[in-house]
Amino acid sequence: MLKKLISRLFGQGNEAPVDGRLSQAKAFLEQEEATKAFAIFTVLAREGVPEAQYQVGQAYLNAQGAPPNLIEGARWTRRAALKGWSRAAFILATLYLHGLPKEVEEGESLSSVFEDYKKREKPQPDYHKAARWAKQAAEAGDMDAQALYGYILSAGPEDIRDPEQALLWYQKASDAGCLQGHLGLGLAALKDAQTYDQYAQAAVELQKAADGGLGTALYLMGVMTERGTGVPQDYVLATSYFGKAAEKNVRGGQAKYGIALMAGKGIERNRDRGESWLRKAALAGDAEAAAILGDWYGRGIDLPPNYAEAISWYRFASELGHAASSHTLGAIYMAGVGVPKDPEAAAYWFKLAAEQGDKHATADLANLVLEGEAPKEDGRALMEFYKHAAEEGDLLAAFNFGVCLAQGVGVERDEEEALQWLHKAAEKVVNAQYWYGKMLLEGRGVTRNPEEGRAWIQKAAEAGMAEAETAYADLLVTGVGGPKDHPEALRLYKQAAENGTVSAMFSVAALYGGGHDVPEDRALAREWFLKAAEQDHPAAQLMIARYYANGLGGEKDLEQARVWYRKAEAKNLAQASAELASIGTGGTAPLPADS
Repeated sequence: MLKKLISRLFGQGNEAPVDGRLSQAKAFLEQEEATKAFAIFTVLAREGVPEAQYQVGQAYLNAQGAPPNLIEGARWTRRAALKGWSRAAFILATLYLHGLPKEVEEGESLSSVFEDYKKREKPQPDYHKAARWAKQAAEAGDMDAQALYGYILSAGPEDIRDPEQALLWYQKASDAGCLQGHLGLGLAALKDAQTYDQYAQAAVELQKAADGGLGTALYLMGVMTERGTGVPQDYVLATSYFGKAAEKNVRGGQAKYGIALMAGKGIERNRDRGESWLRKAALAGDAEAAAILGDWYGRGIDLPPNYAEAISWYRFASELGHAASSHTLGAIYMAGVGVPKDPEAAAYWFKLAAEQGDKHATADLANLVLEGEAPKEDGRALMEFYKHAAEEGDLLAAFNFGVCLAQGVGVERDEEEALQWLHKAAEKVVNAQYWYGKMLLEGRGVTRNPEEGRAWIQKAAEAGMAEAETAYADLLVTGVGGPKDHPEALRLYKQAAENGTVSAMFSVAALYGGGHDVPEDRALAREWFLKAAEQDHPAAQLMIARYYANGLGGEKDLEQARVWYRKAEAKNLAQASAELASIGTGGTAPLPADS
């Protein structure tokens, strides 16, 4: 009697069996009374019951009946895993792959329960610990853990990577009906696939995972179906896959589905829905989707251009590391499209794009620096960037570094060293061939060598560089570094002129004007002088004024002559003023002795 009384008074000795209390807690969970379930699981967890420890961990991780707490959730999950609870080991492996704070390990403690986790250093994935727990759960027969362990063995650090074992675990998982197992087999097959049949084998496994609704598999099947890789090409089916992947919150699927809707590819065109999906993908971190939105608004597809919106999306894509968007922003600020022209802002974006891997941006930044429109510190930073890349064997960087040295950009001018880098880059870089040849012709950094300089400029001209074509044609006219060849010079001038080189337009006109080893044709000369004059070439403006004043190559037109004389006069050509005065008093402008 006394023993029963004491037990009743102090609550000892009348606890229900563990299984009964577990069942009661699970019943509360099924009834969505998570708080009551958590209260029971907590008591059992402290008594050392592994299933209860796992459930307490789940409650903290999923905020079911308990406040969200990653550290406490991981700690209780770890305790259950240490006691052999396989599902807890699988969850713990997953958590380690995402990165867990060091306090999860036993013996660590928080300095305060109110500590702001967001301010803490972001934990890094730990593949080794993830492998330990995934293997434990996999060997216990957990099919999800088998697929996860296969992934760790295929994608983890080199010291734990084992592709053959990964395939075995993927196969075990897929045999047990795990969708992730089929996905793993499909990805492994894709990695090594080269032929259509090999891609088809990968598609078999991916299709099984896609049929089960696995988002990544749906997206990959969409890509393969869109390209006709391993499966028949079918845009309608591909778009259907992308739509399903988008619903599963797969970023790539959202972007692809958005593009399909906006373009009407494999589905009825719907710009608004397409834009909505692209926005979802972009805001979820898809840089390409953000860049596409920037292009869409910048080009004014369907609607007038909205440069403010375009710039906003390009900035967002740039923040996600999209080099092409950073480069585009540089071009926008350099040209002043939708924003005030701002060379310093352009330099900032070109520099960022270069750091993100866009090689074209380095050339654009170099042009700004050489023109003196970028901050001096950018010149120094650019020089260091080029120097490092050049020393690593980047020939384009070697060319740019050589130009910096030749021009004294960001470093003291050193034409001898510049020549060495330009010569190295000239092996493959056309612009370097031109620069190297020009420096040899001018005797910069070396004794003047017209013959070799001409040979390098000829090489660049033959590669199609307009500036080199004009320079080589000049040498053919003057005979510097080799024989004269006016017909070939005319051909090269025309080639460069048709590509928009204004000085070449003037030179074509000059050769046709007479006094050279090509048939004189004043009508053609007049036509080319006018083209160059309309592109603001001062000497061409003076020459076309003379042609109009004297009726050369066409009818005499004093009014047009006066127009062009005034334009040339505005360029401070003294001859234009004198000749304009002459025709103004009824005289005749002097004939061009040698066009």
